[in-house]
Amino acid sequence: MDARFNMLGNEIGVKFAKRFANAGMAIQQSSLPQSTQELVALRVSQINGCGWCVDMHIQEAAAAGETAVRLGLVAVWRETTVFTEAERAALALAEEGTRLADAHEGVSDGTWDRVREHFDDDQIAALVSLVALVNAANRLAVIVHQRGGSYEPGMFAAVLG
Repeated sequence: MDARFNMLGNEIGVKFAKRFANAGMAIQQSSLPQSTQELVALRVSQINGCGWCVDMHIQEAAAAGETAVRLGLVAVWRETTVFTEAERAALALAEEGTRLADAHEGVSDGTWDRVREHFDDDQIAALVSLVALVNAANRLAVIVHQRGGSYEPGMFAAVLG
């Protein structure tokens, strides 16, 4: 199935995408490790069922040197030995921050405490912003039926540059 609508083929869509990308730059330029950023973005996209974003984050993470094993195990990270304690805390925050409707308390105190153990304030700000931004991106792509399978690393930088 083709996408319902091409957001980048519309003046308002392009303006929004550029501003959205600029918000993402603050996260990308933060001290939050790039590998953590991609793992979190991938997990949020998996939960939201966004094929486009899953494809994008797998491609970008692989291009940045992430291993196929770790990428393949993100969906079941609790049952693995390949993620650091900091990454596990970030993945827990990503899940709880994405599944807000599934938990009455949102992000649990236990998860928040683990995040505080591993990340400084700037990294936490980047992590929280990343979870929110990826959730928004997932919704955009799912609403217009943007399908995964055709993403190339760096694709948006060329379009939005």
